[in-house]
Amino acid sequence: MIFCVEDDSGIRDLMIYALGSAGFEAQGFTRGSELFEALKGGKPELIMLDIMLPGEDGIEILKRLRQNAATAEIPIIMATAKGTEYDKVIGLDLGADDYLAKPFGMMEMVSRVRAVLRRAKNDGTAKILRIDGLELDAGGHTVTVDGARVQLTLKEYELLKIFMENIGLVFTREQLLQSVWDTDYIGETRTVDVHIGMLRTKLGKYGDYIETVRGVGYRFCKRTNKV
Repeated sequence: MIFCVEDDSGIRDLMIYALGSAGFEAQGFTRGSELFEALKGGKPELIMLDIMLPGEDGIEILKRLRQNAATAEIPIIMATAKGTEYDKVIGLDLGADDYLAKPFGMMEMVSRVRAVLRRAKNDGTAKILRIDGLELDAGGHTVTVDGARVQLTLKEYELLKIFMENIGLVFTREQLLQSVWDTDYIGETRTVDVHIGMLRTKLGKYGDYIETVRGVGYRFCKRTNKV
Protein backbone atom coordinates (compact mmCIF):
# COMPACT_ATOMS: atom_id res chain seq x y z
CA MET A 1 0.00 0.00 0.00
CA ILE A 2 1.22 3.49 -0.91
CA PHE A 3 -0.20 6.56 0.84
CA CYS A 4 -0.46 9.73 -1.27
CA VAL A 5 -0.86 13.00 0.65
CA GLU A 6 -1.88 15.67 -1.86
CA ASP A 7 -4.57 18.33 -1.44
CA ASP A 8 -5.19 18.81 -5.17
CA SER A 9 -7.85 16.20 -5.93
CA GLY A 10 -7.01 16.11 -9.65
CA ILE A 11 -3.33 15.38 -9.04
CA ARG A 12 -4.12 12.96 -6.20
CA ASP A 13 -6.57 10.95 -8.31
CA LEU A 14 -4.09 10.80 -11.18
CA MET A 15 -1.33 9.58 -8.84
CA ILE A 16 -3.56 6.85 -7.43
CA TYR A 17 -4.64 5.81 -10.94
CA ALA A 18 -1.04 5.68 -12.21
CA LEU A 19 0.14 3.67 -9.21
CA GLY A 20 -2.80 1.29 -9.57
CA SER A 21 -2.02 0.81 -13.26
CA ALA A 22 1.55 -0.06 -12.29
CA GLY A 23 0.37 -2.76 -9.90
CA PHE A 24 0.44 -0.85 -6.62
CA GLU A 25 -2.37 -0.35 -4.14
CA ALA A 26 -2.70 3.32 -3.25
CA GLN A 27 -4.81 5.46 -0.95
CA GLY A 28 -5.11 9.24 -1.02
CA PHE A 29 -5.31 11.87 1.72
CA THR A 30 -5.87 15.62 1.66
CA ARG A 31 -3.97 16.59 4.81
CA GLY A 32 -1.66 15.33 7.51
CA SER A 33 -4.38 14.62 10.06
CA GLU A 34 -5.95 12.10 7.68
CA LEU A 35 -2.57 10.45 7.11
CA PHE A 36 -1.85 10.00 10.82
CA GLU A 37 -5.34 8.59 11.40
CA ALA A 38 -4.76 6.03 8.64
CA LEU A 39 -1.35 5.10 10.10
CA LYS A 40 -3.12 3.88 13.23
CA GLY A 41 -4.47 1.04 11.11
CA GLY A 42 -1.13 -0.03 9.67
CA LYS A 43 2.01 1.12 7.89
CA PRO A 44 2.22 1.60 4.12
CA GLU A 45 5.18 0.52 2.01
CA LEU A 46 5.84 4.14 1.06
CA ILE A 47 4.40 7.64 1.51
CA MET A 48 4.14 10.24 -1.26
CA LEU A 49 4.08 13.56 0.59
CA ASP A 50 3.39 17.00 -0.89
CA ILE A 51 5.05 19.93 0.88
CA MET A 52 2.30 22.51 0.32
CA LEU A 53 -0.67 21.20 2.30
CA PRO A 54 -3.52 22.83 4.26
CA GLY A 55 -2.84 22.99 7.99
CA GLU A 56 0.35 21.12 8.81
CA ASP A 57 2.76 21.31 5.86
CA GLY A 58 4.76 18.43 4.44
CA ILE A 59 7.99 19.39 6.21
CA GLU A 60 6.32 19.28 9.63
CA ILE A 61 4.64 15.98 8.77
CA LEU A 62 8.01 14.56 7.69
CA LYS A 63 9.55 15.60 11.01
CA ARG A 64 6.78 13.86 12.95
CA LEU A 65 7.12 10.69 10.90
CA ARG A 66 10.88 10.52 11.37
CA GLN A 67 10.71 11.25 15.10
CA ASN A 68 8.24 8.42 15.76
CA ALA A 69 9.87 4.99 16.07
CA ALA A 70 6.77 3.36 14.56
CA THR A 71 7.02 5.37 11.33
CA ALA A 72 10.71 6.36 11.20
CA GLU A 73 11.67 3.72 8.64
CA ILE A 74 8.80 4.22 6.17
CA PRO A 75 10.26 5.38 2.81
CA ILE A 76 9.04 8.89 1.91
CA ILE A 77 9.11 10.72 -1.42
CA MET A 78 8.50 14.47 -1.15
CA ALA A 79 6.78 16.52 -3.86
CA THR A 80 8.07 20.08 -4.18
CA ALA A 81 7.09 22.98 -6.40
CA LYS A 82 9.41 23.45 -9.35
CA GLY A 83 12.41 25.63 -8.50
CA THR A 84 12.01 25.45 -4.69
CA GLU A 85 15.51 24.19 -4.00
CA TYR A 86 15.25 25.11 -0.32
CA ASP A 87 12.32 22.72 0.23
CA LYS A 88 14.20 19.94 -1.52
CA VAL A 89 17.30 20.43 0.61
CA ILE A 90 15.33 20.62 3.86
CA GLY A 91 13.35 17.51 2.95
CA LEU A 92 16.46 15.47 2.21
CA ASP A 93 18.18 16.73 5.34
CA LEU A 94 15.20 15.67 7.47
CA GLY A 95 15.22 12.15 6.10
CA ALA A 96 13.17 12.11 2.89
CA ASP A 97 14.27 9.27 0.63
CA ASP A 98 13.67 11.07 -2.65
CA TYR A 99 11.84 14.05 -4.13
CA LEU A 100 9.84 14.98 -7.20
CA ALA A 101 9.63 18.53 -8.55
CA LYS A 102 6.16 19.58 -9.73
CA PRO A 103 4.89 19.28 -12.34
CA PHE A 104 6.11 15.70 -12.68
CA GLY A 105 5.08 12.96 -15.08
CA MET A 106 3.29 9.88 -13.80
CA MET A 107 5.84 7.56 -15.42
CA GLU A 108 8.63 9.37 -13.59
CA MET A 109 6.71 9.09 -10.32
CA VAL A 110 6.19 5.34 -10.72
CA SER A 111 9.87 4.92 -11.61
CA ARG A 112 10.95 6.80 -8.46
CA VAL A 113 8.56 4.76 -6.32
CA ARG A 114 9.96 1.50 -7.67
CA ALA A 115 13.54 2.67 -7.13
CA VAL A 116 12.94 3.71 -3.52
CA LEU A 117 11.05 0.51 -2.71
CA ARG A 118 13.81 -1.54 -4.30
CA ARG A 119 16.38 0.10 -2.06
CA ALA A 120 14.15 -0.24 0.99
CA LYS A 121 13.47 -3.96 0.63
CA ASN A 122 16.05 -6.39 1.95
CA ASP A 123 17.83 -8.53 -0.58
CA GLY A 124 16.69 -11.81 0.96
CA THR A 125 20.14 -12.74 2.21
CA ALA A 126 21.16 -13.48 5.77
CA LYS A 127 24.22 -11.26 5.56
CA ILE A 128 25.26 -9.89 8.93
CA LEU A 129 27.91 -7.21 9.35
CA ARG A 130 29.37 -7.04 12.85
CA ILE A 131 32.07 -4.82 14.35
CA ASP A 132 32.49 -5.06 18.10
CA GLY A 133 29.01 -4.53 19.56
CA LEU A 134 27.65 -2.90 16.40
CA GLU A 135 25.64 -5.27 14.19
CA LEU A 136 23.80 -4.73 10.91
CA ASP A 137 21.51 -7.53 9.73
CA ALA A 138 20.90 -7.02 6.01
CA GLY A 139 18.34 -9.83 5.90
CA GLY A 140 16.21 -8.35 8.66
CA HIS A 141 17.14 -4.75 7.77
CA THR A 142 17.96 -4.05 11.43
CA VAL A 143 20.81 -2.47 13.39
CA THR A 144 21.69 -3.18 17.01
CA VAL A 145 24.15 -1.54 19.39
CA ASP A 146 25.34 -3.87 22.16
CA GLY A 147 22.21 -5.94 21.58
CA ALA A 148 19.74 -3.03 21.68
CA ARG A 149 17.76 -2.25 18.51
CA VAL A 150 18.49 1.16 17.00
CA GLN A 151 15.86 2.92 14.88
CA LEU A 152 17.49 4.30 11.74
CA THR A 153 15.91 6.00 8.75
CA LEU A 154 16.43 4.30 5.39
CA LYS A 155 19.19 6.75 4.45
CA GLU A 156 21.00 6.34 7.78
CA TYR A 157 20.80 2.57 7.38
CA GLU A 158 22.18 2.72 3.83
CA LEU A 159 25.04 4.99 4.89
CA LEU A 160 25.99 2.62 7.71
CA LYS A 161 25.78 -0.42 5.41
CA ILE A 162 28.10 1.20 2.87
CA PHE A 163 30.60 2.09 5.59
CA MET A 164 30.54 -1.35 7.26
CA GLU A 165 30.96 -3.07 3.90
CA ASN A 166 33.97 -0.90 3.08
CA ILE A 167 35.96 -0.45 6.29
CA GLY A 168 38.79 2.02 5.87
CA LEU A 169 37.68 3.20 2.42
CA VAL A 170 37.22 6.95 2.10
CA PHE A 171 34.00 8.20 0.46
CA THR A 172 33.53 11.74 -0.77
CA ARG A 173 30.21 13.47 -0.12
CA GLU A 174 29.51 13.33 -3.84
CA GLN A 175 30.00 9.54 -3.86
CA LEU A 176 27.67 9.11 -0.89
CA LEU A 177 25.01 11.33 -2.48
CA GLN A 178 25.20 9.27 -5.66
CA SER A 179 25.14 5.91 -3.85
CA VAL A 180 22.56 6.62 -1.16
CA TRP A 181 20.37 9.35 -2.64
CA ASP A 182 20.88 8.26 -6.25
CA THR A 183 21.56 11.84 -7.27
CA ASP A 184 24.52 13.95 -8.33
CA TYR A 185 22.97 17.06 -6.76
CA ILE A 186 25.48 18.87 -4.55
CA GLY A 187 24.77 22.62 -4.37
CA GLU A 188 25.15 24.06 -0.87
CA THR A 189 23.34 21.28 0.96
CA ARG A 190 24.87 19.58 4.00
CA THR A 191 22.64 16.58 3.48
CA VAL A 192 25.40 14.00 3.96
CA ASP A 193 26.88 15.81 6.97
CA VAL A 194 23.48 16.11 8.66
CA HIS A 195 22.66 12.43 8.18
CA ILE A 196 26.06 11.30 9.37
CA GLY A 197 25.71 13.54 12.43
CA MET A 198 22.38 11.90 13.28
CA LEU A 199 23.81 8.44 12.59
CA ARG A 200 26.77 9.04 14.89
CA THR A 201 24.42 10.10 17.68
CA LYS A 202 22.24 7.01 17.29
CA LEU A 203 25.26 4.68 17.29
CA GLY A 204 26.37 5.95 20.71
CA LYS A 205 29.92 4.96 21.59
CA TYR A 206 30.39 3.54 18.09
CA GLY A 207 29.50 6.83 16.45
CA ASP A 208 33.08 8.00 16.16
CA TYR A 209 33.95 4.88 14.13
CA ILE A 210 32.70 7.14 11.31
CA GLU A 211 35.73 9.33 10.83
CA THR A 212 35.81 12.68 9.04
CA VAL A 213 38.62 12.91 6.49
CA ARG A 214 39.16 16.66 6.18
CA GLY A 215 38.87 18.01 2.68
CA VAL A 216 37.71 14.65 1.34
CA GLY A 217 34.75 13.02 3.09
CA TYR A 218 34.22 10.11 5.49
CA ARG A 219 35.43 6.62 6.26
CA PHE A 220 34.57 3.91 8.77
CA CYS A 221 37.44 2.86 11.04
CA LYS A 222 37.31 0.51 14.00
CA ARG A 223 38.55 2.05 17.25
CA THR A 224 40.17 -0.83 19.10
CA ASN A 225 40.29 1.12 22.36
CA LYS A 226 36.52 1.68 22.52
CA VAL A 227 35.39 -1.76 23.67
